[in-house]
Amino acid sequence: MLGTLQDLAKRLGGRVVGDGSVKIERVAAVDDAESGALTFATSEAYLAAALRGGAAAVLVEAELATEAPAKPLLVVANVRYALAEVLRALQRVRPRGPFRHPSAVVAEDAVLAGDVYVDANAYVGNRAAIGLGSVIGAGAYVGEDAVVGESAWIHPGARLMAGCRIGDRVVLHPGCTIGSDGFGWTFVDGRTERIPQVGNVVLEDDVEIGSNTCIDRAQTGSTHVGAGTKIDNLVQIGHNCRIGKHCVIASLSGLAGTTVLGDYVKVAGQAGFRGHITVGSRVTIGGRAGVWGNVPDDATISGNPALDHRDDLRREVMIRRLPKLFDRVDALERLRSRSRQGE
Repeated sequence: MLGTLQDLAKRLGGRVVGDGSVKIERVAAVDDAESGALTFATSEAYLAAALRGGAAAVLVEAELATEAPAKPLLVVANVRYALAEVLRALQRVRPRGPFRHPSAVVAEDAVLAGDVYVDANAYVGNRAAIGLGSVIGAGAYVGEDAVVGESAWIHPGARLMAGCRIGDRVVLHPGCTIGSDGFGWTFVDGRTERIPQVGNVVLEDDVEIGSNTCIDRAQTGSTHVGAGTKIDNLVQIGHNCRIGKHCVIASLSGLAGTTVLGDYVKVAGQAGFRGHITVGSRVTIGGRAGVWGNVPDDATISGNPALDHRDDLRREVMIRRLPKLFDRVDALERLRSRSRQGE
């Protein structure tokens, strides 16, 4: 149980409207909320649904709060931040070391801090180094000469390949691969010949990489992801890409080699980048955008090929008008044809 609504208000720095003694056992979305649940609302429509539903109380921001609600309200400055704080109390406990499962394989010359947790069938290669408080999940792979910072969490089946480096508090979710070979090929006498990929991948502190995402090692030098950046599941980052600080990249996006993103870039799902281009800082890129050229700071772009978002909307409007335009042209052509026949 999370406590009473008043307990949560104290923890979150909020206030209660209504009965603060209501006991909160869990958190649920509006449609799933039942007795004992705290739900949340970010709009008037969601608030109305929450007040009609089965939740015990509703988490809201001040502009949505009313003084005589049908259910108790927990009023906070920022619903999403408060929700994150509440959910932290419900998340699964992180494994704690020191622990090394008998089936784990750890090279004799690997250097592990005293409290590292290494789960079943994990592998840690020669000369690898793993920092304090880090967790290596079941079946995870840490290659030779790889470096793992403090309090990192490599989940089951994730792979950190040889020579790659991740900072403190980095999270690699199940199945992701950091340091697979870059896609480097050249044609010689009509045949494809591999270009060796001898660089590595560097993830700075507080980076989080989603399940089954692949980040390719650089041809030379490093593929680099800046501090605080979060990358969703099923994303492809090509060799020698450089991604700035605190970027967010949604699922099914792909960056071809040597793409550069500035800081605080937001990339929606299924966006694609040509490669060898530079995207500035604080840029927002719409879903399914095709980014074929450089993008200046602070731009918002969408469409394929990507344009300024307003220009893309105008283009979409014109495309939708094309059938009527073709009908008018066809009608004019028929009229012109009949006119010629009557001459």
